[in-house]
Amino acid sequence: MSKLTWLTQEIDGLKEQGLYNNIRTIGSAQGARLIVDGKDVLNFCSNNYLGLANHPKLIEAAKEATRKYGVGPAAVRTIAGTTDLHVQLEQRLAKFKGAEDVITFQSGFTANLGAISALVSKEDVIFSDRLNHASIIDGCRLSGAKIVAYEHNDAGALEDAIKEHASNLRRALIITDGVFSMDGDIAPLPALVEVAKKYDILFMVDDAHGEGVLGKGGRGIVDHFGLHGQVDIEVGTMSKAFGVVGGMVAGDKTIIEWLRQRGRPFLFSSAVTAPDAAACLAAVDLLEESTELVDKLWDNAEYFKAEMKKLGFDTGVSETPITPVMLGEAPLAQQFSRELFEEGVFAMSIGFPTVAKGKARIRVMISASHDRDDLGQGLEAFARVGRRLGVIQ
Repeated sequence: MSKLTWLTQEIDGLKEQGLYNNIRTIGSAQGARLIVDGKDVLNFCSNNYLGLANHPKLIEAAKEATRKYGVGPAAVRTIAGTTDLHVQLEQRLAKFKGAEDVITFQSGFTANLGAISALVSKEDVIFSDRLNHASIIDGCRLSGAKIVAYEHNDAGALEDAIKEHASNLRRALIITDGVFSMDGDIAPLPALVEVAKKYDILFMVDDAHGEGVLGKGGRGIVDHFGLHGQVDIEVGTMSKAFGVVGGMVAGDKTIIEWLRQRGRPFLFSSAVTAPDAAACLAAVDLLEESTELVDKLWDNAEYFKAEMKKLGFDTGVSETPITPVMLGEAPLAQQFSRELFEEGVFAMSIGFPTVAKGKARIRVMISASHDRDDLGQGLEAFARVGRRLGVIQ
């Protein structure tokens, strides 16, 4: 038996269970439509909430930065990788978020890894929402701290967990997603913050899917709930609604200063490129100038979800533009995705381990770049495939 036989068997098992990911190839810029595997299709997959990934102002900003600074950063931030663009971006983001300070990372994933592992260690405890994103889970594991999962979006369960565990360890950290990426529901931040205050515990929210979506002009979940100054650590991303790439941590200036000294991805991985930083600055400009794109995103999302419910689809508990179309078993979700693609709609299936077994779905990501004709085309395709597969009547 080959030393790789077990891997072949595992991959075959994924295929048999309908859990194997067939990765499609994009041949165009992100937008309402994409070229996918050579076919022009309606794009219902991307996290490009505001349509900024191909915005002329961001493209021009990146071009200008490339001419001035070149392509690659050539160093980590602490050696020779911090340009004036990075400093400007962090200052602008702090103002935009209403936070004391901001540090940027290469991605939202590394922002979570860097922040969590710098703030707690093996003598500490983390209270983590049971449905938190993989990057939070991996950050918690990397820290070595004791991990206590509390029931999803349940402040009472969080308090019970704190009473049971916190007194036995040195320090504690509460972590929740802001918008949960698979279901689209929003964390009850005010109630969670009250628990954190009561027990004097650091509180952290990962707002990856709230940046550019929630709050005034897309300022995020802390702004949405009016909790400025009450959330210690707010992690975000520039890879979704901002249309570029990169992560950030906003919050108390002492925490941000510590992350500049001990955030491992900041210390040991090359900086975000200057063109990316410039494009992110252009995105902040657009969000500060007008709420038009955020308003259109919500208008599109509310229309699409209402029409899907009229058709008889189960869209779960979403409170945001994320629209899960609940199908149950992974093979059905994969078949549904394939037939949508044949109908000219790109909407990928999501199954275990991204979501629990029996909770497979098509996750539709609505964008401000869609118009009503696009949404109509998508609704018609969902109706045809849904009826064909017996999902709706």
